[in-house]
Amino acid sequence: MNAIKSIVSGAVANIHVQPGDAVAVGDVIITVESMKMEIPVEAEEAGVIDAVLVTVGQPVNEDDDVATLR
Repeated sequence: MNAIKSIVSGAVANIHVQPGDAVAVGDVIITVESMKMEIPVEAEEAGVIDAVLVTVGQPVNEDDDVATLR
């Protein structure tokens, strides 16, 4: 399993996938709100979402795992 990591610190604004979803490189996994901007966190490789590790509104830090990919 590979972890998908947040690229910024902020709060989870939206979750675009659920476990079992197939994703391609560049697909948006979650959106993080940081300093009044919405930053997409994208898949860096293709696969299937194994687990989503965050919830909407949850604070995340840069490099925190937000989902796992198999």
